Amino acid sequence: VEDQRARWERKRSRTAKELLETEHKYLEQLDLVLTYFVTILKAKGTLKPAVLETIFGPLESLYSASHVLSLHLEKGNLEPGLENFCQSLDLYGHYAENLEQANKTLKEQVRKNKSFRKFKKLQETRPQFQGRELEDLLPLPLQRLHQYKHFFRDLLENTSPDTAEYQKLAKTVKSVCLVSHWVQDIFDKRENSLQLLRVQKLLKGQKTQVLTPGRWYIREGWLSVVPSKGEELKHRMFFLFSDILIAAKPCHPLHLLNSNKLSCQAVYPLHQCSVDKVFGHTWSQGGLLSLSFPHKTLLLMSSNQQEINDWYRSLTAAVR
Repeated sequence: VEDQRARWERKRSRTAKELLETEHKYLEQLDLVLTYFVTILKAKGTLKPAVLETIFGPLESLYSASHVLSLHLEKGNLEPGLENFCQSLDLYGHYAENLEQANKTLKEQVRKNKSFRKFKKLQETRPQFQGRELEDLLPLPLQRLHQYKHFFRDLLENTSPDTAEYQKLAKTVKSVCLVSHWVQDIFDKRENSLQLLRVQKLLKGQKTQVLTPGRWYIREGWLSVVPSKGEELKHRMFFLFSDILIAAKPCHPLHLLNSNKLSCQAVYPLHQCSVDKVFGHTWSQGGLLSLSFPHKTLLLMSSNQQEINDWYRSLTAAVR
């Protein structure tokens, strides 16, 4: 037991030391943004207060929270440090919600506002920035949140479960994980919106509505449609979403407007679909999938075994 406690203590001290060192570095980087951008921009009035607020969000509050945490860590007072830290965790979620708009507004100001563009370029050439741009520094709080999760987990694993400090760490880890999920969810939804928009732009015309609330993009790829009568195989691009499967074919290469687009051939709703592997259970060449809808059966083929297995998994998961 004594050996175990000694091992825990060594690992704890190592993690606590690394947490403090990286916290100092993180504060230095946030301080660059606040000192060379936020404070001066406020004083000069180069940006309107609302624009300034949109670009930098709750960065000053995040800095204050981290500064207080680092002071507690320096004194070895982990419990009060964590208490204070947990109260400010929601700021990270709000920061993530604002980040896309922050980047958009920053780009806009660089393009339109000549005095801000010159100011930004001048500040970024300072040696303290080491060649980094403001855009590289804005995502720092969210990278730090990810690091906190690992540091606090390591501390928890190397703390005796029968102490008050263990309870406080367990609560902190839970809170950090909840906010991490919140942040990840924001990024997933944003990425999904971009995918839906990309597919919508790929399809000719506006007849097929890809951009629908609650719809999730899953995958896409070329598959061969096996016709019911002895016709030739039809090569089609398929887009799989959480609720529908879209089949499309390339527009004519000489078409003036749509040469690089796809023409939607069919939209299959998945809520009444069943999926079966016709063959492809062994590691032979390729495979065949059967998709049964109320009024149609679709046979899809690929010569790539891995691809047909991946499609089978994705389709059954989407239908389920």
